[in-house]
Amino acid sequence: MKARDTLGYAFGAIRLRKLRSGLTTLGIVIGIAAIVALLSFTQGFQVAISGTFQEGFSTDVVTVSPGSGGFMGFGDDDTDFVLYANDTDIINDVDGVVISTPIVSKTLTAEFELMDRMLSLTGVEFDTYTDLYSTFTTVQGEIPTSPSDDEVVIGYYLYDPWDNGTYLVEIDDTLNVYYTVRNGTSQVPMNKSVTVVGIMEEIGSFGFGPSDNGMYIPLESAMEYFDTEEVAQIAVKIFSDDDDFIADVSEAIEDTFNGDVSVVSATAMLATISTVLGTVELLLAGIGGISLLVAGIGIMNIMIVSLMERTREIGILKALGAKGRTVLVIFLTEALIIGVLGGVFGIGVGIFLANLFGNFMSGFGGMGGGGGPSGVDAMMNITPVVTPILAMQALFFGIFVSVLFALWPAYRASKLMPVDALRSE
Repeated sequence: MKARDTLGYAFGAIRLRKLRSGLTTLGIVIGIAAIVALLSFTQGFQVAISGTFQEGFSTDVVTVSPGSGGFMGFGDDDTDFVLYANDTDIINDVDGVVISTPIVSKTLTAEFELMDRMLSLTGVEFDTYTDLYSTFTTVQGEIPTSPSDDEVVIGYYLYDPWDNGTYLVEIDDTLNVYYTVRNGTSQVPMNKSVTVVGIMEEIGSFGFGPSDNGMYIPLESAMEYFDTEEVAQIAVKIFSDDDDFIADVSEAIEDTFNGDVSVVSATAMLATISTVLGTVELLLAGIGGISLLVAGIGIMNIMIVSLMERTREIGILKALGAKGRTVLVIFLTEALIIGVLGGVFGIGVGIFLANLFGNFMSGFGGMGGGGGPSGVDAMMNITPVVTPILAMQALFFGIFVSVLFALWPAYRASKLMPVDALRSE
């Protein structure tokens, strides 16, 4: 039988059993759609999170935190070692360091006219912090060079959280911020009145350095308000953003403090995140693969049922001179067609689902922002990435599974004896 005749015969058999063939193809569609949707969304998420991190990066800045071996390189919260503001003098003496600045931060509540917001009040040295991070600039007001104790600079999302011109605060507005401390059985609010003197330009990213959701106050004022001499971190600007140079300087800083601190670079953190997302991608691919294998078992079942129903048909074909390999090719061709159709439709459905889920996640702030004043999360726009390689791999996998699970029924059909087949009812 010629290839064209075999293909036509296989198509005819599929058309004759539309419902059964459609359900079989649907199994492949679901499996391929799951793979394409999960992988393309994961790759799109990886691109989005890498982009937002890199926008806010100063690649020549590292962060020093107390402790060692903490999450993603940050310090261990259980350590007894603490950093003080004057530890910058020690760090500045390390070869390769340009300048460093201490950072102290605390989560508290700010009372705006329209609403109260939980935010992070961060104490920094304004002039040095500006040298470290190019994103620490204002779109309104200014960053004072000699700030008073009550002057603050706020992130853009504290100014326009809904991105619709509904402003929570204006320049020269006075706000009350507070956190609570325990006094016996009571919670006592620690209030502070601050005046907005600058509104930062929209960064639209997160990671190290300034944040669209942050409020920044002079370091000495923050330490007095928080009643602490300790600092959470020290940001360090070094001479080069070369990975090897960063590693050498980081090791030198850690050695200076006898291993009691952790030094994290932005690029190292991004590499860690990329590794984690790569692992998640493999896990999701495995989940999609399992659904496709289930579809393959369904194909085998359908083929076996089809073999039982078409026994006499096979007997007639063999009686007319068809060889065993011809019958084998006919069954495998049917599986191939189902695999191709399921793969093509599955890729289309997978792209649709990935974009639908991406739009849904973007509309709710990417990583769970709420569509309102959610800070940087509101800027996480996820566009699924469907590469030609991913589409071809998904199509090949769908065809491979279809043909693989059809081998045994096709082999059984090819081995049927004409006499036995014709006797079948």
